[in-house]
Amino acid sequence: MIEPLYQEILERKKEPREGSYTNYLFDKGIDKILKKVGEEATEVVIAAKNEDKQELINETADLVYHMLVLLVEQEVSLDEIKEELANREGKLSKTEDRKVIEEL
Repeated sequence: MIEPLYQEILERKKEPREGSYTNYLFDKGIDKILKKVGEEATEVVIAAKNEDKQELINETADLVYHMLVLLVEQEVSLDEIKEELANREGKLSKTEDRKVIEEL
């Protein structure tokens, strides 16, 4: 389902449709897209903290959509993301190599 949505967003960038929210984001540019990604990520955190499953589902869907718009805007393919994830598969991630999260 993510692949077809990515392709639809890519197509919308190539062939804009009047009144399209996706095209609105592309027209406003990278700063607007980044702002929306940040807003949606924050809303995912809030939904999780509120322990509201439906809100978490809704906000996660919004975040995924806006992340895909960002990837298209930056010309990053899903194959590149898949490749990076595959490169990480099976690798041990040491907690001491990670930044400590003090509090949320």
